[in-house]
Amino acid sequence: MDANDDTLRLKLRQVIFGTETKAGRYFDLALIVCIVLSVSLVFLDTIDSVHSQYGDLIRIVEWFFTGIFTLEYLLRLYCSAQPVKYARSFYGVVDLLSILPSYLALVFPGASFTLVIRVLRLFRIFRVLKLLRYLSEGNILLRAMMQSSRKVFLFFFSVSLIVMVLSAVMYVVEGPEHGFTSMPKSIYWTIVTITTVGYGDITPQTTLGQAIAALTMLIGYSIIAIPTGILTAEISQEIVRKKDLRRCSNCLKMGHEVEALYCDKCGGELEKDL
Repeated sequence: MDANDDTLRLKLRQVIFGTETKAGRYFDLALIVCIVLSVSLVFLDTIDSVHSQYGDLIRIVEWFFTGIFTLEYLLRLYCSAQPVKYARSFYGVVDLLSILPSYLALVFPGASFTLVIRVLRLFRIFRVLKLLRYLSEGNILLRAMMQSSRKVFLFFFSVSLIVMVLSAVMYVVEGPEHGFTSMPKSIYWTIVTITTVGYGDITPQTTLGQAIAALTMLIGYSIIAIPTGILTAEISQEIVRKKDLRRCSNCLKMGHEVEALYCDKCGGELEKDL
């Protein structure tokens, strides 16, 4: 009996956790379709006309998907080689959170709309479509973001000071009679203006206020590209570092393409990544 149980677990593990077999690929693709349909139902249910006509049907179908995801989660715990490790992993937590809202909605109405967290499960598509090979490029981007974090933080701190100064000036110049009823309201206007969004719900009426608003817009255009430049420079340096790690075993040339196996100068075999 134990042998049969182990065989069943192994087969389920190959299908549910693996993508090497045809059954495993079909399982993941079917799961992704269910996730997309389930999330789409949540969005459609927020439309009053759809909710009034098809609300009951949507709830029935949503419980159908909840049943599928609950069974899938239990099967993953059953066939996993390390159930506790899976339950604590990113995918395990997301799998659990994707089914909890339906049950919580029985006690707390409105909790069902948090079902949109199921869209996070679409990350499984990376396994299905074999996109994990692009993780090295993703690591370059991640390292570049970490390297530039201090510079970006300093930039945002400087922008925050500019926002505070301009907000105070606009509050004094325009005043409550023109919509600037408080400092937080002035800060909101300054951020909206400096990011060039410009909702237009609050606009300066005085000549001096309009001049300050024009200056604020010009400042926004001047600084909006700075974070992009910082990140771009760090990405370029990371790419250079990645290339410099590889050396030709024959002519010792460095700086080859990341995916190259042989030297583009002498044809010698390249060293493995360090």
